[in-house]
Amino acid sequence: MALQVGDKVPEVLGTDQNGNEIKISDFAGKKLALYFYPKDNTSGCTAEACSLRDGYDALKAAGYEVVGVSKDSAKSHQGFISKQNLPFNLIADTETTLQQTFGVWAEKKMCGRTYMGTLRTTFIIDENGVIERIIGPKEVKTKDHANQILAL
Repeated sequence: MALQVGDKVPEVLGTDQNGNEIKISDFAGKKLALYFYPKDNTSGCTAEACSLRDGYDALKAAGYEVVGVSKDSAKSHQGFISKQNLPFNLIADTETTLQQTFGVWAEKKMCGRTYMGTLRTTFIIDENGVIERIIGPKEVKTKDHANQILAL
C-alpha cells in the first residue's frame, strides 16, 4: 500500500551517491522535499534537478531540504551531481524498495509498450517525518519545480 498524506515515512530512506545511509531523522526540524524521478541525465529529469538546484537557496531559506531518488546506481548519481552541480543528495534505489514503499514504482505505457518505471512524484514531508503533501506525476512542473514547492 502506497504511503499517503498523513502517513509517517520509514526511518531509513536508503543510501546516497557516496554510500551514506539517509534517515528521516537526519532532517528533524526541517521539511523534506523527497522527489522521485525516472532517470539521471534525461531531459525532464535534468530540468527538474536543475530547477531544484537553482531554487535550492530559497528552498533552504524556507526550511526545506531536498533529496532525489531514482533507480540509478550511486556511480550514475555521482556523475549526474557533478555534471549538473547539484547541491543535494540522490538516493540510489536500485532495487526500487523505497519507490515501492512510496507507491511510485508502477506500470507505465509509452509507444504501445508496457513496462515498470518511476512515476515522477514529490513528497513534502514535515518536520516530524509525516507526509504533508504529494505532488503527483501529472502535477510536477519539471522546469519550475522549486517554485512549485515554495508555493505550497
